[in-house]
Amino acid sequence: MKAIRGATTVAADTPEEIRGAVKELLEEIVKRNSLQEEDIFCILFSNTSDIHSLYPAKAAREAGFTHAALYSSLEPEIDGALPLCLRVLLFAECAKAEHVYLRGAANLRKDLKKFSVALDGPSGSGKSTVAKLLAASFHILYLDTGAMYRACALKAVKEKLTNITEEAVKPLMDGLDLKIEYRDGTQHTILDGEDVSEAIRRPEVSMAASNISALRCVREKMVEMQRQIAKEQSCVLDGRDIGTHVLPDAEFKFYVTATSAVRAKRRYDELKAKGYSVDLSELQKEIEERDRNDSTREFSPLRKAEDAVLVDTSEMTIEEVLAFIRKKIQEKV
Repeated sequence: MKAIRGATTVAADTPEEIRGAVKELLEEIVKRNSLQEEDIFCILFSNTSDIHSLYPAKAAREAGFTHAALYSSLEPEIDGALPLCLRVLLFAECAKAEHVYLRGAANLRKDLKKFSVALDGPSGSGKSTVAKLLAASFHILYLDTGAMYRACALKAVKEKLTNITEEAVKPLMDGLDLKIEYRDGTQHTILDGEDVSEAIRRPEVSMAASNISALRCVREKMVEMQRQIAKEQSCVLDGRDIGTHVLPDAEFKFYVTATSAVRAKRRYDELKAKGYSVDLSELQKEIEERDRNDSTREFSPLRKAEDAVLVDTSEMTIEEVLAFIRKKIQEKV
């Protein structure tokens, strides 16, 4: 007899989410371990204290696992524990136990399963908003790659660099003091020891980011950092060349886009809400100029990876985009 461990997460504490997650987890355990009904003796569940709406054992019985003894228990509240998590210990007659960790729980056993999601697209397409929500829904890391390039641009602005060339910028990259920190699930960009997470969102930094990110010395430095982070854990990355250059072997790739008019209006609303005085028509011109810069730059230009799924968000809500991408990922994870 073998003991097979497993875990998964739910997006919300609802009976429907729990039923789906339990069924998905148990069926994957059965599949990977080539189990027959009579092979399973007992299934023990535990769940975090933020799950109240349905016993996982009841969900298992409803899913057709009626031949084995089932039991549910509540886990103690532990600081820093993965939220909305379901764990299982299944006892079965099999030659070898393959443990199964799905969705956000994949990070509990980084040695077993890691996956990366690449979201590419032009400025204002909604990819960053979706990337954050997507990472949160799977309880995995969100890496804002754009923030890293913006930090490089801010460095150039602070140094009053007007000549954005390889020769002028490379010394900045060689001595760059850039760190990415995570506090309470939020990414903080630390430049020269200072948290610049808000400063890098200023309009003048946005324009400088388009120019400086085209330089090979900048992209090579940032890609090196991004690949190392993605190598260590499951994560969602958004940018302009994630699926084509940074993580060409990412398990999931999406190209998120929208019309320039829609993207300009989104950016306009965002900046106005922060108190900036901006002109909508000028903003659209800047976005279209950035599109040209990003798509025609010599090194690693903005383009859709051949194996990426196209997502046009022009007439979609954030909730609709998130649901579409989540479904595509859940079909394979």
